[in-house]
Amino acid sequence: MPGATDSAAAPDPQGSGRLPERVAAIVPAKDEAERLGATLEALSRVEAVDLVVVVDDGSSDETLAVARQHGAETVRHEANMGKAQAMTSGAEVVRRLEAEDGPRGTEVPRALLFVDADLEASAANLGVLCVPVLAGEADMAIATLPPQKTAGGGFGFVVQKARYGIAELAGRTMRQPLSGMRCITREAFDAVLPLARGWGVEVGLTVDVLRNRGRVVEVPVELHHRVTGRGPKAQLHRMRQYRDVARALKVRERR
Repeated sequence: MPGATDSAAAPDPQGSGRLPERVAAIVPAKDEAERLGATLEALSRVEAVDLVVVVDDGSSDETLAVARQHGAETVRHEANMGKAQAMTSGAEVVRRLEAEDGPRGTEVPRALLFVDADLEASAANLGVLCVPVLAGEADMAIATLPPQKTAGGGFGFVVQKARYGIAELAGRTMRQPLSGMRCITREAFDAVLPLARGWGVEVGLTVDVLRNRGRVVEVPVELHHRVTGRGPKAQLHRMRQYRDVARALKVRERR
C-alpha cells in the first residue's frame, strides 16, 4: 500500500472523465467499538453508498468484530498508523474490490466518502455530501457541521492556523478546514497521494486538491460526533494537531 507521508508533490489528476455512479464509504476507526455499530447502521441508509470499508487502525477493543458483524469489508493495522494511512489503506481495498469480477467490480471508480467512526445515527445524513461529486459539480465536497449537541470543543487555534494556511497557499477561505467528512473522486484522491501525515491530513488534502485546480465545495450536513473536551488529554491532542497542521502547511509552502 502507498505510504501516507509528505514526501511527494501532488501530480496532476489523470482520469477518464466519466462520472462516478456509486460511492464507497471508508471508515478509519481506532477503539470505536462502542459507536461504530450505530455509524455503520446509519451508513446503510445512505442510498448512494454500496460499499463500506472499515480500517481498524490498531484498536485494542472489538472494533474489528463490530465492523464484520455489520457486513463491512475490513482491513486491520496491527499497530496504530494514523488517519492518513488508514484512509490510504481503505482506498486501496476499494480499488482491489473494484478490479474483481462480481457485484463490487466496476469500470468507473466509485467516489470515496471518508466517514468518522463516531457519527452514530447522524451518518445517515451523509447522502447530501455525495450529491455534488456524483453530479460532476465538484471534485471534493467537505461537510460543514452544525454546533454540536455537547459543549467542550477547543479554542479555535488549530482551526485558525488551518484556515489561514489554506487561504495563503491555495486562495480559499474554508469554513471548517479540519472537517474529516469528505466525498472525493478517485481521480482527485489519487492525484494527491501521498497524504499529509498525522492530523494534518485534511489540510494537506484541501491544499493539494485546490492546487490541482480541483473544484472544492463545502456542504452543510447535520452531523454530530464525540467532542474532544478541554481536559489535559484533549489539550495534548490539540497540541499534536496544531503541530501536524503546521507541518503539512510548511511542506506545501516549500513545493
